[in-house]
Amino acid sequence: MTEDSAPPAVSPRPREPITFYEEVGGHDTFVRLVDTFYAGVAEDEVLRPMYPEEDLGPAAHRLTMFLEQYWGGPTTYSEQRGHPRLRMRHMPFHVDPDARDRWLGHMRHAVDELDLAPLHETTLWDYLQRAAFAMVNTFEGPAR
Repeated sequence: MTEDSAPPAVSPRPREPITFYEEVGGHDTFVRLVDTFYAGVAEDEVLRPMYPEEDLGPAAHRLTMFLEQYWGGPTTYSEQRGHPRLRMRHMPFHVDPDARDRWLGHMRHAVDELDLAPLHETTLWDYLQRAAFAMVNTFEGPAR
C-alpha cells in the first residue's frame, strides 16, 4: 500500500431488522397496554363474566405474552401454550357484536394511553380491530 492509497473499505455487518415489538418499547409497552385494557374489562358487565378466574392477572399475562410474540418479541406464548388458535380458544364464549365493540372500546382506550407514534398506533389498532371482528362467533342476543 502506498501513502496515497486508502485502506480498503470495511462494509459494516448488516443490522438485524428491528421488530415492531422493539420499536414501540418492548415488554413494558405491552404490559401497559394490557393492564389498561383489563382495568376496563374488570368493570364491564358483559365482558367480565367471560373470565372465569376471580383474578384477571392470568388472562392479562396470557394476552401480554400473545401480543409480544405476535409483534416480534419473545416466543413465550407458544412455548407455554402452543399455537394460539384464537378462534378455537374463544368459541366457548358468547362473542357477539356488542361484546366485540366493548372489547374494542377498552382496547381503544388502552392504545390511546400508550401515546405511540402515528404509524405504530395505526398498525397496532388495525390488527386489534381485525382480531376482534374475527372473534365474533354469534349474532344472537346475549346468553342467559
